[in-house]
Amino acid sequence: MTRMTTAAKILARYPRLYHLTHVDNVESIREQGLLSTSALLDLFGIGGDERRAIEETNRRELVPIIHRVHGRAILRDQKPMDDKGLTRALRDGITPVEWYRLVNQHVFFWVDESRVERLLGAQAYRDDRHALVIARTAGLFERHAQNVVLSPINTGATKPMPHARGRDCFVPMDTYPYDEWLARRRGRDPVVEVAVPAAVPDLMAFAERILVVGRGEPSVELWAQP
Repeated sequence: MTRMTTAAKILARYPRLYHLTHVDNVESIREQGLLSTSALLDLFGIGGDERRAIEETNRRELVPIIHRVHGRAILRDQKPMDDKGLTRALRDGITPVEWYRLVNQHVFFWVDESRVERLLGAQAYRDDRHALVIARTAGLFERHAQNVVLSPINTGATKPMPHARGRDCFVPMDTYPYDEWLARRRGRDPVVEVAVPAAVPDLMAFAERILVVGRGEPSVELWAQP
């Protein structure tokens, strides 16, 4: 019997990926794909103290950025994460500033829609509407497998539990210990996040739908793959 690769195991278990963003970002995502916070700051030409405040500290609120050509983008807040929790969780000598910078350099997808639902129900987000991008896992792997990294935790959260983390939380797919995490968690959540450094500019080639969700209201379809 042929031994399944990690990619094949993920495809079998998680055929879709989920990315939550601000509704105002949908048009730019359709045009440019998904860009990490750092890539957006590069594109918008933001540097100096303004960039450091966005990229190296905890964003307690949404941050709008504006460019005369590229228009407007909304950077999501990081309320599920804080310095106190990171100080308890970080290892390998990495500092909170370095962790924020590392997280901001990636585009993230959840593999399980239930995590999206839990975030939408959290006190900080339950009164808002959000855009949810649903994409085919196979499409991402076909185009970006060499860059995909996997995480066994939610790297953007330290609440309710600041799980231990370091640079080794971002593991290339071909070396990710999938079976080890599957056994450790008794068959549940061997992967929590799929991430790509910098950007996924061709997202719309494998996206399936974009919905407006949240606030306890029915979802509204903004776009669907023809």
